[in-house]
Amino acid sequence: MKDTMLAVAGLMELAARTAPKAGGRDFVGSKVVSGEDLKTLADAMERYGQEKGVVNFDRDAANVRRSDAVLLLSLDQPNTLGLNCGACGYSRCADLKPEEGPEFVGPLCAWRVLDLGIALGSAAKTAGILNADNRIMYRVGVAARKIGMIKGELVVGIPISATGKSIYFDR
Repeated sequence: MKDTMLAVAGLMELAARTAPKAGGRDFVGSKVVSGEDLKTLADAMERYGQEKGVVNFDRDAANVRRSDAVLLLSLDQPNTLGLNCGACGYSRCADLKPEEGPEFVGPLCAWRVLDLGIALGSAAKTAGILNADNRIMYRVGVAARKIGMIKGELVVGIPISATGKSIYFDR
């Protein structure tokens, strides 16, 4: 089953890669995590939650430990789209100056964040079509970014599993 689930993760990564991107420019990074790296990621999630005193990092870490794989998706050095639309909170794209925040870099161009959202949706849809249980998790991305598992200003993870009952919803 592990090989099957790695194939599912690979197809999810393909769906994210080929998802539409604003202006035809791609700033979405990806990485499939499996095997011992799942334990490393789960350990980092637990540590982060304990160090920062924030809830549910331990709960989500337990899900990662029980998963077959995790797909990480990131925005990696995203340029603005150049529309001067104001969706990011600035009137001009040139005024947008992202800075390191507590967990991610921001503010970011809203169109690039939408690109990541569309890629996440495409990946999760692919997992669903292939009957792999999955859940989009922000906490996975925080820890993966903090330990340098993937580069990017904003990172989100999608763990997947194949069991008789989804481990991501009845927790």
